[in-house]
Amino acid sequence: MLPLIQSPGETIQNSLQNYYEEFLKILPRIALGILVVILGVLLAQLLTNFYKKRFQQKSEDPLMSRFLAQAVKVILIIISIMLALQVAGLDGIATGLLTAVGGGAIILGFAFQDIGKNFLAGIILAFNRPFNINDTIKVDGIFGRVKELSFRYSHIKTFDGRDIYIPNSDVLTKPVENYTADGFYRVDFTVGIGYEDDIEAAKKVIQGILDSNTEIIRDEFHENFVIEDELAASTVNLKVFFWVDTVDYRRASRVLRGLIIKQVKEALAKADFNLPSDVVELKLYKNTPEIPFKISGNAEKELPNK
Repeated sequence: MLPLIQSPGETIQNSLQNYYEEFLKILPRIALGILVVILGVLLAQLLTNFYKKRFQQKSEDPLMSRFLAQAVKVILIIISIMLALQVAGLDGIATGLLTAVGGGAIILGFAFQDIGKNFLAGIILAFNRPFNINDTIKVDGIFGRVKELSFRYSHIKTFDGRDIYIPNSDVLTKPVENYTADGFYRVDFTVGIGYEDDIEAAKKVIQGILDSNTEIIRDEFHENFVIEDELAASTVNLKVFFWVDTVDYRRASRVLRGLIIKQVKEALAKADFNLPSDVVELKLYKNTPEIPFKISGNAEKELPNK
């Protein structure tokens, strides 16, 4: 007896019927897999929130706590997806998915290399970086206080009120100056006295101001002193060095510095030291036209043409 020959339409219909019956058989397992994914995501969110709160209470590093919390969440979601595929009997799909994700990550890495570079730099900075929140730093000419750290950018608040977001790759590869890492910063300024003044006496007056100010740091590692710096055109320049506490960098490096300068100026003037301005020498050569000029007393004189 010859076997019955099915038409193409009947073959397709039978194949669809078989697929439909197989789908109905695995449908409960697929539903269970979806349920596993939903429960896994919810559980990951709950555990992440709980872990994040607990970790932030014990950690002073918000970036580290945020990174670890997000890492735990991602790992739990991936585990739930893999378990769901196992429950649904789709082991082959799970293997293929991992392969596709790996290949896709490589392609996206080339397509969005700047984003990926900043993201990886953010991960590195989460574990090892040269500053913390509220530190005063300078990166590539940008000077301010660290306000926030994310995986792509570092948020810097400058002292003139600007909010600047520096890519983490720049923070990782360029020099970072941290002004508050150890809590101390040395401030300096220059003051000029007349050539006829006693240099040692002037230094003694300035040193007394440094030694009497309670906001200036002084210990065996931080010495405050005054030295001769330069023989300028009209003054002997003295350079003043003193250490400050940088918990409040603006107060220490700006306000306190201004107060010390004011006290030094007043003390030197009270002690009859000269604080001359720059002397300008005017030379007249042959065939120079007559130049009117003013002297003290607002008397106008004319130079003779010689």
